[in-house]
Amino acid sequence: MTASQSHQSLLKTCIQACFECLQECENCATACLSSDMVQMMAQCIKLCRDCADTCDLCARFMSRNSDLHAQLCSVCAKACERCAAECEKHDHDHCKRCAASCRRCAESCRQMVAMAA
Repeated sequence: MTASQSHQSLLKTCIQACFECLQECENCATACLSSDMVQMMAQCIKLCRDCADTCDLCARFMSRNSDLHAQLCSVCAKACERCAAECEKHDHDHCKRCAASCRRCAESCRQMVAMAA
């Protein structure tokens, strides 16, 4: 596999990870908003929404092959790590799924940053 093919493969994988993470974050935030303990889940909701928006923007920048996509991937990895850490504090299935998706996305984004370096 050439360097270009490797980059394209990693790019495709990362875009998919961002979209999956965005979806899990939105699902988690929506479930938390519907919870009886919505006040207790405020930080989780906030970080899920931040992460979803960051994943969306990151995927769009990668899709258009923007020169800024590596910087966005770095920010996205941080947003994903923060969201995962918060979701891991909660015992809800939606939080567990969100945390796992965030961890996968963060790792994929870090790989994109490393490839761009």
